[in-house]
Amino acid sequence: MKIALAQMNCVLGDLAANSAQILRYAEQAKAQGASLLLTPELSLCGYPPEDLLLRDGFYVANAQALQDLALQVQGIAVLVGHAHEIDGEHYNAASLLRDGKIELTYCKHELPNYAVFDEQRYFVAGKDAAVFTLHGVRFGINICADVWEQEAAQRAAAAGAQVLLVMNASPFAMAKQQRRYAVVRERIAENNMAVVYANLVGGQDELVFDGGSFAMNHNGDLVAQAAQLQAGLSIIAIAPDGTPSGAMIPLLESHACVYQALCLGVKDYVGKNGFPGVLLGLSGGIDSALTLAIAVDALGADKVHAVMMPSPYTADISLVDSREMVKILGVRYDELSINQTFENYLSTLAPSFAGRAADTTEENLQARIRGTLLMALSNKFGALVLTTGNKSEMSVGYATLYGDMAGGLAVLKDVFKTLVYDLSRYRNTQGLVIPERIITRPPSAELRPDQTDQDSLPPYDILDGIVSLYMEQDQSILDIIAAGYAPADVRRVVRLIRLSEYKRRQSAVGIRITERGYGKDWRYPITVRYQDDF
Repeated sequence: MKIALAQMNCVLGDLAANSAQILRYAEQAKAQGASLLLTPELSLCGYPPEDLLLRDGFYVANAQALQDLALQVQGIAVLVGHAHEIDGEHYNAASLLRDGKIELTYCKHELPNYAVFDEQRYFVAGKDAAVFTLHGVRFGINICADVWEQEAAQRAAAAGAQVLLVMNASPFAMAKQQRRYAVVRERIAENNMAVVYANLVGGQDELVFDGGSFAMNHNGDLVAQAAQLQAGLSIIAIAPDGTPSGAMIPLLESHACVYQALCLGVKDYVGKNGFPGVLLGLSGGIDSALTLAIAVDALGADKVHAVMMPSPYTADISLVDSREMVKILGVRYDELSINQTFENYLSTLAPSFAGRAADTTEENLQARIRGTLLMALSNKFGALVLTTGNKSEMSVGYATLYGDMAGGLAVLKDVFKTLVYDLSRYRNTQGLVIPERIITRPPSAELRPDQTDQDSLPPYDILDGIVSLYMEQDQSILDIIAAGYAPADVRRVVRLIRLSEYKRRQSAVGIRITERGYGKDWRYPITVRYQDDF
């Protein structure tokens, strides 16, 4: 027999569109001889619904959509994920639809409450296994986090399952696929069940779901692998003993995978929220260059507007390189000088600033003028402003509130500066779009004469290493020093991370590509006096 895996790109809350998508995949699966369609976690409503799950009407809508969908499912069995209510209790559930009926419902056992997950806020844990028979093969059901622990899979095996079907909404992070393989192999070794793993694909706010659905046999051998970061249908053959097999699509190389995840995040954020296009400030630096390349690859050149806003400190090469890049990409491009506006601001403030030397105040004025211009263009034309700051800068506050932080989506918010360089080089291997000088010149905000980033920050390889250990891995100051970083650098960077929390709270949502980004899984107080070295 054959089963089909649907790597769906759901629209959260659009139950009618998601139902129609499930039906389309069901028809495609039937046409290819499949007897079962496996969809991702909460495929009917989208994932994660967050506080929609606190609204009673959301469960009523899920129940009605599920019933309507079931009536239309004929000639194939379909496993659908949905929000479910039983006697006033709420569950993350999956139902088997067959011959116009809802045949059984399974409720998720393990409710993750870490990183970006908050399921204990919304759901009650299920306890019962769900096993059904199709063409003589017994299938068990798990939902996402269930397979990361032992109990749910063990219950399915005890109920007689030969093949474990795992419905997932597992968000992308670098190297995540290898961790999924390892966890699934643990369950296989414990229970002697083959596993078929279907994952969601697409962008939802800061999260990107990367697909990469797969199957493993009873020995833990990878026997089928679907594409990453692409919606579509994969067919898995199941032998009478439950052994799966299918096509093997190679995984993407690391930088290609991250780049495509960022593109998908931009495409879905813009498209699902109905923006006609995007605009961004181009500076001649590498961050805005990479953001521009991602935007064009995600949306097409016709939906991207780049704006260069030179100040008295903008280098000629910044203008030359920016003009070259927009010419290569074919995007709309405008140059709006801020020289006169900057002078007007200084003139207006001169009486109040009398007797005080120039400092970061004047630098921030330039950034805020640019932010105002971009937001004016956004208001006038409806385009979404993309901010261009990276994770290194967001960590230590090397960004200006209401200036370069002004915008609706922070494309590189979870991308360290060192990775920005790697991704830029990667993109140029696919066709040169970023002028080489942008990659090789010393980074600079160009807000004062002869400025470079390293005037204010440690070298980026050092900065990124410290931030990664402290912010992503929760290591102590003493542990980071023991790893070989200079004590002065460590204490300085940690201090800046703590001081910059108020800025991050006001920053645009950003696409998450690591196991810990500055978003749903970073929850630090702004007002706090606790400090330690431990």
